[in-house]
Amino acid sequence: MIFRTRFAPSPTGPLHLGHAYSALLAHDQARANNGFFHLRMDDIDQSRARAHWVDQIVEDLTWLGVTWYGPIWSQNARSKQYRNALQRLWDLGLLYSCTCTRKDIKEAANAPQEGAPLIGPDGLVYPGTCRAELFGSLPEHTVLRLNIYKSLKLFGIDEISFLDGIQHHTKSADQITSEIGDIVVARKDMAASYHLSIVVDDADQKITQIIRGEDLREATFIHILLQKILGFATPIYQHHRLIRDDAGKRLAKRDDARAIAKYREDGISPMDVKRMVGL
Repeated sequence: MIFRTRFAPSPTGPLHLGHAYSALLAHDQARANNGFFHLRMDDIDQSRARAHWVDQIVEDLTWLGVTWYGPIWSQNARSKQYRNALQRLWDLGLLYSCTCTRKDIKEAANAPQEGAPLIGPDGLVYPGTCRAELFGSLPEHTVLRLNIYKSLKLFGIDEISFLDGIQHHTKSADQITSEIGDIVVARKDMAASYHLSIVVDDADQKITQIIRGEDLREATFIHILLQKILGFATPIYQHHRLIRDDAGKRLAKRDDARAIAKYREDGISPMDVKRMVGL
């Protein structure tokens, strides 16, 4: 099997040390396995994505010595592929429209009879307010949610598990239903959600190894479920440690002090950056 991995940053801010670690780790593993490393832009949210951040990401990665195979993919150019996936889910009767606002979901989750609100990989676990069986054509320009319970039942999925390095992670169908809930797969102003778009991209690019931060480990259950429903192969997942600041807080894009561009300006070498992240 050909080793294929990728790095898919969002062009909404500068790359920081955490991004450098993830990109270098994936890049070096691809080279060590005579495989392919792809670069994609997770720019499906055009309200936040900016062209100048794309340019800086390319400059930063090139400076770090990261090279990639083929053209840089842009999610903004792949609306048709996401729409096709949504149509398949719709034809299976697994989607429904949702008109709930974040405030509606928060209030429902905080209702006394519901107990403490649960936070899943898609945010507050959706209480199912709009869940209903819909017919007709696939709606456009609306929020669409995946009926998790129905999806699991339709495909006879009792549990989802994956091996992350040497550790197995497993959730039963009941846990997936209660701890993840009905995720968003399409938004009003976007062709698809992060979860659906990244699964479709990985399948179309024939990605075999996904190397990303441990903060996305719980989301892996969503992605494997979507792969099973859509008939996609499931890659091997590796979730690496996060790079944190001196206080132990995970780095964010707003943490400009640790931006790769800032280190470049200060005269720090790519090898220095590698040492800083433990590579």
